[in-house]
Amino acid sequence: MADYPILDISKLITDRQLIMVGGKGGVGKTTVSSALAVAAAQNGRRVLLISTDPAHSLADAFNRKIGSQITRMAPNLDALELDPDAEAEAYLDRVMQQMRRFAGPDQINELQRQLRLGAQSPGAQEAAILERMATLIENSEDDYDLLIFDTAPTGHTLRLLTLPEIMAAWTDGLLKHNKRSEKLGKALSHLTPGRSLDNPLKSPEENPVEDMDQRSKELTETLLRRQRLFQRTRRRLNDADHTAFLFVMTPEKLPILETGRAIAALGDADIPVAGVIVNRVMPETDNNSFWQARYERQKRHLDGINTLLADRPQLRLPLMEDDVSGLDALGAFAGVMINNEGRK
Repeated sequence: MADYPILDISKLITDRQLIMVGGKGGVGKTTVSSALAVAAAQNGRRVLLISTDPAHSLADAFNRKIGSQITRMAPNLDALELDPDAEAEAYLDRVMQQMRRFAGPDQINELQRQLRLGAQSPGAQEAAILERMATLIENSEDDYDLLIFDTAPTGHTLRLLTLPEIMAAWTDGLLKHNKRSEKLGKALSHLTPGRSLDNPLKSPEENPVEDMDQRSKELTETLLRRQRLFQRTRRRLNDADHTAFLFVMTPEKLPILETGRAIAALGDADIPVAGVIVNRVMPETDNNSFWQARYERQKRHLDGINTLLADRPQLRLPLMEDDVSGLDALGAFAGVMINNEGRK
């Protein structure tokens, strides 16, 4: 009998609408994500599997090209690889189209220059990926029963999940600034009716104050729409009945320490962690001193996992004899997960 709570994979892929799989790089997140998606699809759920990791491995896991367009992988199973560079470029293009309505012809070149610089700034890709993720989550309910995100390594993912608060604060600041600008414009209109600081010779018939009011309203509504989208996404992430976050780790020192810190950080953000999957657990061996030493070290790490994550459900998966690649291999690996063959 296992001395830790058992993670029920069948219940997870049946009950949840959103599963996010994270962990340190190289621990098998993509294999686990893909196997979960295959199992859910074989169980009759309509599944969209999405990779947000810039170093995409979904195509390798399925031995199929995927890319940035939704691709049918099997009955009930579609997959998508989000390209951070492409998402950031598309995001900034949308911003540029909106800003063209608020900027004069002489300001467009400077805006384009600033946006090009913005594309290279820290957080630009994360913001773009978050907005795409939020849109996928928001618009997927009619087409899919379950979304599974194969996320980037832990640090990237934690920044991604805390962006709703950052973006909300940023949006609030812009809205306040916009409101102050609107009040200033109205005050100036009383001092110089029919004129603006940009063009004091403009005739009253052109009514710059009304134009500014309209632009201000449109900008405010755009900002509020994005803020509401992020807030709805965050509510879904916080809903343990809707969302599950799974950590994948291997029984080694660095993944254990990183997973412990990540779970604590998600707890501070009220993100529900359904459990951990301990991957590549070696079988016991006593006929080789090297492998026996490795096995004993692993056993100590597994005891450490029990101590560090005593209240978290676990699933332990064996070290496989061969690479898990292709639909059949993923289906077999999913069977190992569901049957808890690696629990001991």
